[in-house]
Amino acid sequence: MICQNHIGFSDINQLAALQKAFFDCIAKVSAMKALIHDNGLQFSPQWPKPKPGPGEALVRVRMAGICKTDHEIERGYMNFTGVLGHEFVGEVEWVNHDAYQHLPGKRVVGEINCGCNICSWCMQGLAAHCMARTVIGIAGRDGSLAEYLAIPTASLHIVPDAVSDRSAVFVEPLAAAFQIMAQVHIRPTDRVCVLGDGRLGLLAALALKLGPSAPDLVGKHPEKLAVASDQKINTILLEEMPPEQTYDLVIEATGRPEGFETARRIFRPRGRVVLKSTFAESGACSLTPLVQNEITLVGSRCGPFAPALRALTENRLDVTPLITAVYPLDAALDAFEASRAPHALKVLVAPSG
Repeated sequence: MICQNHIGFSDINQLAALQKAFFDCIAKVSAMKALIHDNGLQFSPQWPKPKPGPGEALVRVRMAGICKTDHEIERGYMNFTGVLGHEFVGEVEWVNHDAYQHLPGKRVVGEINCGCNICSWCMQGLAAHCMARTVIGIAGRDGSLAEYLAIPTASLHIVPDAVSDRSAVFVEPLAAAFQIMAQVHIRPTDRVCVLGDGRLGLLAALALKLGPSAPDLVGKHPEKLAVASDQKINTILLEEMPPEQTYDLVIEATGRPEGFETARRIFRPRGRVVLKSTFAESGACSLTPLVQNEITLVGSRCGPFAPALRALTENRLDVTPLITAVYPLDAALDAFEASRAPHALKVLVAPSG
């Protein structure tokens, strides 16, 4: 009763109401909206807001992309539970790292593999192969289809002012496309083919066009192939694919297990095949032609951000025609459904609206 009078309340119910309002406010500050995978897709309006650990930054997500990998996670790939999404552009709000105090307020994109920083792979700058790594929105770490994410400061890259949010959100998958040229030496005389006219296939074709030998892009969807042909990439419908043993380098980006069988038909002896597709389930295929034709097989995953950012900054390619739609975060389930459509390329989510 003394306490009541001291704070000016005559009714204990008013005090209880104030306490409830206070704790509700605290809960809202420490929670956020997010698209999560937990025995199926769910939209959570009260997912725990991330708390950056030592060496990490808190990033407010400005825009995030939905990827084929997100669909594979829904089918069981990596047995992931948590916030989906690994393609993003955001603004740094706070850093838990003295050496990176220049980052708050900067627009950034981020590499998705977060290594231990002490193993031999990390020491070589190959966190993508760290045995103890977490991967944003894929393995052991919440992703970017949310209002906020926590990410190691060392993984961040500042986005130049010349690059819009709608372009910057493509940096991660575009870097994966540039990884092809980092792994495989391409000669001007090489005949190059990209199989698959989806998001990754189109980005691979755009990146390879900047290299020494422009590729052919083979796909099944005229409207998707038109996105590439508008940027002066030679396109071929699958049913009109060239005869067997045509290409020195084949990039398999179909997103389907049977894509390798298609690639097998068109590589030349002593050619090279770069595999970009990942799936929850794999199909059977014969490896005998690889032996008979002395084929070099290259697995290719994440790639360097610097050339991707540079290409966007210099307007050497345009990724925005790949955008099918942009949804607010509240409609993330609708966005995910829209991204399943056969005609869809890149569906984006804008947490800030």
